[in-house]
Amino acid sequence: MKNLLLFTALFLVVSGFAGCNNDSASPTPMTPATIKLTPGSDKVISGSNQFGINLFARVALEESKNLTLSPLSASAALTMLLNGTAGETFDQLRTVLDFPTGMNLAEINLAYKNLVGQLLEADPVVELALANAMFYRQGFQVKVPFVNTMKSDFNATVEGLNFSHQSAVDAINQWASDNTKGKIPVVIESISDEMRLFLMNALYFKGQWTDAFNQAETRNLPFFTDATTRIDVPTMSRKLNARSVFTERYHAVELPYGRGNFAMVVVVPQNIDLKSFLRGFTTATWSEITGALDSQTVGGSIDVFLPRFQFSFQKNLNQPLRAMGMVNAFDPNLANLSPIADVRDLFVHFVNQNTYIQVNEEGTTAAAVTTIGIGITSVGPPPFVADRPFLFFIRERTTNTLLFAGQVLNPLM
Repeated sequence: MKNLLLFTALFLVVSGFAGCNNDSASPTPMTPATIKLTPGSDKVISGSNQFGINLFARVALEESKNLTLSPLSASAALTMLLNGTAGETFDQLRTVLDFPTGMNLAEINLAYKNLVGQLLEADPVVELALANAMFYRQGFQVKVPFVNTMKSDFNATVEGLNFSHQSAVDAINQWASDNTKGKIPVVIESISDEMRLFLMNALYFKGQWTDAFNQAETRNLPFFTDATTRIDVPTMSRKLNARSVFTERYHAVELPYGRGNFAMVVVVPQNIDLKSFLRGFTTATWSEITGALDSQTVGGSIDVFLPRFQFSFQKNLNQPLRAMGMVNAFDPNLANLSPIADVRDLFVHFVNQNTYIQVNEEGTTAAAVTTIGIGITSVGPPPFVADRPFLFFIRERTTNTLLFAGQVLNPLM
């Protein structure tokens, strides 16, 4: 039962990022709203979920601490990037995102735009802010069609900044903070000379449980970080009607927010430690869990015990994305980002994600910012540092006559 917190955080993001602001005084319906998808949207959602599960499983196996990722935020930012790729770079990224090969970019963008628009309107009790942005170095010529796509299909803020000045760092961080209500105040510390633009997505979620926990019922209960280590943690508890599924491998429960469109699915491995469970955790596992939950018309009465928790997490996603097949985009010699600009060595320097989550008796607050840094190769040679054994040679330059050759293993000898 190692690290329940990790799975709680994941499945919030997979299942629960949505909502909007609504000041209407009319009562909120307590049945999920119907989301009408454009043709092919179901395949885009399925692909995005597969991408998210694969990405999460890879990252979780690397980490030995609490983590949360936002598949939706990562997928949104990488779909923006997809519009700036061509050739094999495009094919690799589309495969990683698991978008259907039969859909063109316009159809993918439309599916994204349609889905996001309806998520924002699905539940007035659940609050969601979703924002996209492109910040570019002043003077860098971004192609007009790419700029127009960012504005029209992704409703992105597009702004040129003086990357040589601290004000650009401050502006980018302020955008992240504003669009996560201060939960993620810093996403970059500085901007290198090689950087040309940033593609960004931000999500902010705040949902109240459909059936809130009573704070008076919260008390310290045992939590086993491994087979032999026990700690006491503040644990919420409540008897409620909830969909759940219990097998030899896991016990899962679904805790809805608001009118029920969005929910947290908590999964506790059974008879196996979390790392071992993760090694076999795939989209098929996720489909098995959600299929079993969805097959239940109503939930049965069940006692739920869930720790309170709150933490932030930051992860560079370059290596997991490479392992999933996004290779060329990170290579200055192979990347084809020609739809963005006519610059030969433009490539993706990094894909970072910053997240925040808090789960308590009232509900859940969560935020994510995905930042894609795009730039060129180094403007000048790197510093030369002879800080390890080295060779030396003395020659006459016009004839290239070699006078001396040697090595230094220890300058003090």
